[in-house]
Amino acid sequence: MKLFLLQLLFFVKNKKAKKNIFLLARFLFFLALIICLYSILFHLIMVYEGRNYSWITGFYWTLTVMSTLGFGDITFSTDLGLLFTLLVLISGVVLLLIMLPFTFIQFFWAPWLEAQSQTRIPRHLPEESRGHVILTSFDSLTRNLVEKLKKHRFRYCFVAGSQQTASEIQDAGYNTVFGEIDDPRTYRNIQAPQAALVVATADDLMNTNIAFTVREVSSEVPIACSADKEHSLDILNFPGNTHVFQFMRMLGRNMAEKTFPVTAPHIIGSFEELTIAEIPVRDTTLTGKSLAGVQLRNKLGITVIGILEKGEILPPAPEAALEITNILIIAGSREEISSAGRALLRPSPPESPAATVLILGGGRVGEAAADVFKEKNTAYMIVEKRSSIGISHDRYIHGDAADINTLKGAGIDDAAAVIITPHNDAMNIYLCFYCRQLRPDIQIISRATEERTVSKLFRAGADLVASSASMGASAIMDILKPSNSSFFSEALNVFLVTVPESFVGKTLADTGMREKTDCSLLGIKNSESFSTSPEPGTVFNKKDELILAGSLKAEEKFRQKFME
Repeated sequence: MKLFLLQLLFFVKNKKAKKNIFLLARFLFFLALIICLYSILFHLIMVYEGRNYSWITGFYWTLTVMSTLGFGDITFSTDLGLLFTLLVLISGVVLLLIMLPFTFIQFFWAPWLEAQSQTRIPRHLPEESRGHVILTSFDSLTRNLVEKLKKHRFRYCFVAGSQQTASEIQDAGYNTVFGEIDDPRTYRNIQAPQAALVVATADDLMNTNIAFTVREVSSEVPIACSADKEHSLDILNFPGNTHVFQFMRMLGRNMAEKTFPVTAPHIIGSFEELTIAEIPVRDTTLTGKSLAGVQLRNKLGITVIGILEKGEILPPAPEAALEITNILIIAGSREEISSAGRALLRPSPPESPAATVLILGGGRVGEAAADVFKEKNTAYMIVEKRSSIGISHDRYIHGDAADINTLKGAGIDDAAAVIITPHNDAMNIYLCFYCRQLRPDIQIISRATEERTVSKLFRAGADLVASSASMGASAIMDILKPSNSSFFSEALNVFLVTVPESFVGKTLADTGMREKTDCSLLGIKNSESFSTSPEPGTVFNKKDELILAGSLKAEEKFRQKFME
């Protein structure tokens, strides 16, 4: 009943809705006049033919003829009457069967549906709302970001500029507010001055518009936005954006840095004094060995907090044999990470004059990857359909990456790695499988636009998959992350806790922390010292704070087991 009253209120207050109702009423009034006129003429012609019927019969005959039912129980016998019948029939088809339905839909039914949508989708957030995240685009990046926001208990809302888009977003299960994204009133209505962050991931023009609009409402609220072009950076920074990201460039560089041979650990983040990095087993002497056998903690001072295999982070089982496709995720001080890289990674082989890396796709991601190879003096070859790419690249071949002759001409038979960069996930799956069939031993690094495509790309033959949505969401999440937690991936969370009372006076080995919760202890800090990779015999003190690593489920298990 409340919803019905709200919709009725929409028709009363909305100017366009009131105008539509007025036009519909005018048409219905005109139709009623026509029916009355035909009923009067029916009586006159019947009197002319020497017959007499009631007024109710006149209306009955008029409506049956106009609606084309025509029961045939009452008919005229003169030519005048038959001509009148034809007039009533034709006008009835036009007025009742054509004009009435379209008029009703346009002036009542469609506005009624709009009223339902507008009363269902809010235009405001409560005045006490604060610390929420405002998302101005609905795309794979923001959808991925929402999942991370939920896990860290951040409130959020999407802003949609059309009722249809707002309904689609809300029907997909996301919090949505209806309002024009370039209207300052929208941001006042959703309490933007009290928000934790405004995120704009549209094109450069729209992001600039959004940034200046938000700045009309608040000069303090942080803004994070994406930039497609290099020259847009200064423009997007002008209205006071706290963070401007070139996500495609970040993605391309990240993919290039993961091609082997790797000469240094790839740093993926930091927490407090700790550094988190990746080392591919392929480029080390660890293949076939176990973590317990190599004793990385004792020899190098680093902690293995996870093993990345086909996109999944597995717990570091001490006795498990390391495989060539594994990537070790390690933690330690920056000096310890560097020393581990020098000790574990093989020296890079002499540079070959042939193309060592193929880049399939010469767009923004491909160009960023090529820049990395230029900096490293690594040979590469771009394969691209668009001939315009060749203007800015001397290492370029024009052709279809799905064509075997093009790939062989680019040097796939001798290449060490392939980087697949198109924006089309279906194309990337195809190219992964195709390249894997041509070269079973080649390293394949593929881009994924949608998170759901990652598993398919691994199945198709990719060694590594870089998700632009996940990478962008993680970059934005780093702005919001609580000071006692850092979110690296779905399965890797580094967090800080005070030492549980049950730990005080006990050693790390006595607590059985890893066995009970799957959490790894990375470091211990207090007001006097900070130590990384603590030994099993380390005794916990009451003033200690623990830096732990594990999945969100592992963190929850730790808190339930030891903190409650």
